[in-house]
Amino acid sequence: MDEVQRHPDVELRQLCCLVAIVDEGTFTDAAITLGVSQAAVSRTLASLERALGVRLLRRTSRAVTPTATGLRVVAHARRVLAETEDLVREAVSGHAHLRIGYAWSALGRHTLAFQRRWRELHRGTDLHLVRVNTGTAGLAEGSCDLAVVRRPLADRRVEEAIVGLERRLCAMAADDPLARRRTVRLADLGGRTLLVDRRTGTTTADLWPPDARPATEEIHDVDDWLNVIATGRCVGMTAEATANQYPRPGVVYRPVRDAEPIAVRLAWWRDDPHPATQAALELLTELYRGD
Repeated sequence: MDEVQRHPDVELRQLCCLVAIVDEGTFTDAAITLGVSQAAVSRTLASLERALGVRLLRRTSRAVTPTATGLRVVAHARRVLAETEDLVREAVSGHAHLRIGYAWSALGRHTLAFQRRWRELHRGTDLHLVRVNTGTAGLAEGSCDLAVVRRPLADRRVEEAIVGLERRLCAMAADDPLARRRTVRLADLGGRTLLVDRRTGTTTADLWPPDARPATEEIHDVDDWLNVIATGRCVGMTAEATANQYPRPGVVYRPVRDAEPIAVRLAWWRDDPHPATQAALELLTELYRGD
């Protein structure tokens, strides 16, 4: 069996000590800054140099200066310490921020109202909307605290609640013959090619009867989806929010009058909900109820 490679045991206190010595210029001043004895500073630096197997500082009677290797280590140490501070800040004060993820479209015409109402009602919690084009809208990836999704998540670790319903619209080229109609039916689209996103989309060919299903092509980005539809080669089916979020010259949206509406869900981790989850749930439900 291959021997497992061991890495030097480097501790954050050692890096803090090294940076303090370089910043303060002397072991004595570094000790004052760190609130320890000068002997402790010397021991900590010596232990770091032993762990790394290199000399980091050059000491003279008048100054302490980094060696060439020391300069590189100090630069890395500053980055590690800064990232550690960010980590601690996120863990301690993460509840001061609320990240809501979404794929493709956020909350449609309610997006701006939600942001403004949240700012008025919850000034102590900064709201950030984050677009993550995955099946969980960033929840599984750790990119958000709550996620707006438009199909159920098959994960028992996730809790979700329906906040509202949106009409199902057909997106088509502006010069498409169907664009002259106020509404369309599923049967009107049976002979077309439907452009779908199987990861995050809300529509598949299963929406049609087995003997009348449209052909499908797959795509994974809303801008690409709109660009292809504008050419007239394909049509798309989407939630009403997309039309509000992405108006596009050359593309029109028409309601599909015999298709079921799409449920808009708010999802969060069951065992670790953000403290603002209930507030977000109530506000979103109120906004959608106004429809």
